[in-house]
Amino acid sequence: MDACSDGERYYDSPALPAGHSYQTVALVLQGGGALGAYQAGVFEGLAAAGLQPNWVAGISIGALNAAIIAGNPPSRRVERLQEFWQTICRPPFFPPTPLGPLDVKDWPASLAELMNSWEAWRAVTEGQNGFFLPRPPFTGGRPPGPDTASYYDTAPLKATLESLVDFERINDPGAMRVSVGAVNVRTGNFVYFDNTRERLRPEHFMASGALPPGFPAVEIDGEFYWDGGVVSNTPLQYVLATPPRRHSLVFQVDLWSARGDLPADLPEVMLRQKDIQYSSRTRTITDAMAHMQRQRRLLRELMELVPETEHRNPWYRRAAEEACDRLFNVIHLIYRDKACEGHYKDYQFGALTMREHWKSGLADIGHTLDHPEWLEMPTPEQPFVTHDVHRAGLRHEEHGG
Repeated sequence: MDACSDGERYYDSPALPAGHSYQTVALVLQGGGALGAYQAGVFEGLAAAGLQPNWVAGISIGALNAAIIAGNPPSRRVERLQEFWQTICRPPFFPPTPLGPLDVKDWPASLAELMNSWEAWRAVTEGQNGFFLPRPPFTGGRPPGPDTASYYDTAPLKATLESLVDFERINDPGAMRVSVGAVNVRTGNFVYFDNTRERLRPEHFMASGALPPGFPAVEIDGEFYWDGGVVSNTPLQYVLATPPRRHSLVFQVDLWSARGDLPADLPEVMLRQKDIQYSSRTRTITDAMAHMQRQRRLLRELMELVPETEHRNPWYRRAAEEACDRLFNVIHLIYRDKACEGHYKDYQFGALTMREHWKSGLADIGHTLDHPEWLEMPTPEQPFVTHDVHRAGLRHEEHGG
């Protein structure tokens, strides 16, 4: 297969600048547990603008959001995302915590911190409806194994996915491309499950979100897999580098920020450690890919100087596999912490907090789409462009390459 393909038809949307040549509009979703409601808000904003992706890739909670999006018709995707998040943000047994009429932003910081820690404690002790439940202390004589070596049982998640996701649609070869990342527990190798190569089942998405030791490894065709975030928490490089490469507009939605304040106490240390670990060096990836794409384009231009009589030369054919003149535009959105959040923010599934995360994502993508010039095709002189959108002052940075 040619590394760069012109066979894909151009993406059609009135939200994109006239005359664009994008062939792929990709949605790339990082892992981050309860913070994933932010991604759902971003998707709602994209859908409202008519920017339905034709490729969605995710890890962990990003993989679960990807399943809901790809496994439903465009008209029902936001509705199904709402149903999914409303389901998993309910306690499984006892009534939800009574909540006052005020928005979280109107609460005193001490009350918000108390509520967040209480909801996180409930998730740890009770589990989450339709998602995971604590394992009983006794197994009833069942022998231990890789599918039970965890604090929680994720069997409820499979039932939730089966009720909300049409897996026939996910595996329709003419539908949206879907890719989710996981780690083979036995070999330690990172793998992507991709519907262009295999049929995806609930287990593939559950494997991508099987973060140890909380969740058990998931068996697929005789091998066991853990959460892709154990190795890398973002599928961005996979989307950018996997051939055939195409002119692409990529919305990268991160839930962890590599930048942050110097921690002053142990809880802040725990929070900062998670941010650094799970941010997965997204900016490093974009910088490296920008440099690589410059080299590929330079190689393509040099190849045009080679006489046609030499085009059958093995070295020319090898160069053709690496050369590429594709153009990439990466729109980078990052969830920003709120002052009252703690190191448990990724397992604080309270319904009120979920709605705040969702609203933040919807607001951020709204501000992004208020700048249609950010969606313009890159130029041949700058074939790889990123736009980093930050909520704090909504600072915009553009990096060509």
